[in-house]
Amino acid sequence: MARSGLALQLNHFRLTTAQILYHMPDHPGLLQTYVWQDYDLAPKFPTLRKFLDFWTRNLDGKLHSVQVASCELLQAPQWRNAQALLTVH
Repeated sequence: MARSGLALQLNHFRLTTAQILYHMPDHPGLLQTYVWQDYDLAPKFPTLRKFLDFWTRNLDGKLHSVQVASCELLQAPQWRNAQALLTVH
């Protein structure tokens, strides 16, 4: 059963984006970009690793590099003191 994004975030999943550079199967000298995004657990990223394992087993394009960005969307509220109080009429 699929879980909602909010339920995953409450269980410490983060929105993870991976930029995957791979060699084109017909032209190995050229690189192509694929962007993958899903909720995953940092720092081990099991969902991304599962996807990359699938890629290496089943797809022809050899991986060149993977850049990963991860952001926790639910965070504690932040506040700061106001430096000035202005009244606009």
